[in-house]
Amino acid sequence: MPFDLHDPEFVADPYPTFAALREKAQVHAHPDLGVAVAVSHAAASEVLRSRGLGRIWHDATPVEQFTSFNLLHRNSLLENEPPTHTRLRRLVSAAFGRGHTERLRPWVDELAGRLVDDLEGGGDLLEKVAAPLPVEVIAELLGVPEADRSKLVPWSNAIVKMYEYGLPEEFRRDAEAAASEFVAYLRDLATAPAPGSLIEDLVAAHDGEKLDQDELVATAVLFLMAGHEATVNVIGNGVVALMRNRDQWQRLVEDPSLLPTAVEELIRYDAPLQMFERTATEEVTIAGYTVRPGERIAALLGAAARDPLAFDRPDALDVGRNPNPHLGFGAGIHYCVGAPLARVEIMAALKALTTKMPDLRLNGEPERRPEFVIRGLRTLPVLG
Repeated sequence: MPFDLHDPEFVADPYPTFAALREKAQVHAHPDLGVAVAVSHAAASEVLRSRGLGRIWHDATPVEQFTSFNLLHRNSLLENEPPTHTRLRRLVSAAFGRGHTERLRPWVDELAGRLVDDLEGGGDLLEKVAAPLPVEVIAELLGVPEADRSKLVPWSNAIVKMYEYGLPEEFRRDAEAAASEFVAYLRDLATAPAPGSLIEDLVAAHDGEKLDQDELVATAVLFLMAGHEATVNVIGNGVVALMRNRDQWQRLVEDPSLLPTAVEELIRYDAPLQMFERTATEEVTIAGYTVRPGERIAALLGAAARDPLAFDRPDALDVGRNPNPHLGFGAGIHYCVGAPLARVEIMAALKALTTKMPDLRLNGEPERRPEFVIRGLRTLPVLG
């Protein structure tokens, strides 16, 4: 096997294994996962961009036990190909493009500042800053009342566990229960959306077309899961990387103009999403490896991000790195719609931390989550 997802040493630091795999070939079969894995930047990019490879959704089974989970994915922008994807992306982009990112930017900066104020002196940065920031932003974007916002993270955490391999049955049941509650909640919210919210814009028609209710619910859940999980883990993984590379932290403290490039570098350096699958709709060859119709291949985004053919000194953290062609937001037609908002959130967190807590440091060893596909931390104790 190229690697073992249940090996704690591999999960803690997969990058040496990825480097060894790149030395042998750009694509490897992984019989245990039933999927080929692309480990070079060029091969991973081709996987994400090839029109012979698509996001082909297969319902979780038994289907009668996963009604809501399957509904969310069957109607998702992320899990469909043209022409359905083309229509969904046009409508979602039209709604999201109505100035929501710029509308929220000052509010996000203010929120990040308040959260970091609460952290001053020390505590768990994940609990006090990294986790609440993106969920508050997505809730504000969707128009979720403050009284209901505490429900969102448990729902998201339960649902995204289904993306891991070899999941215990108990977690699968939890994912469906969370999906069912989330679907019911969003159906109610869509009947009377908050003025100015993304939900209001998603409900509206664009050029005579509109999302149906299942599509609207799936879109809202996608924004929460993708927006929350990616952002919290970029901030968490990124702060750990900066604490272990004090010279780079000091560069940010002394030169705030580096914040935009630092955001891209933290996404690259320790990727929050390590693996993204595609299914062949026709025979496709990626770096000499043939993928036949119905077979799956995954881009290992963490491996692609450390490819020396794409990045100078790829194992070094460089907050001023430019250019930085990372694949953290995907590529091709499935490039992340919410990427601009994610950048605003990450930059706001870094700006608040470097400004208010310039002497920030670790206060013990962070605890890493045991999952591989979504890479993040459980705890991040700091002083400052």
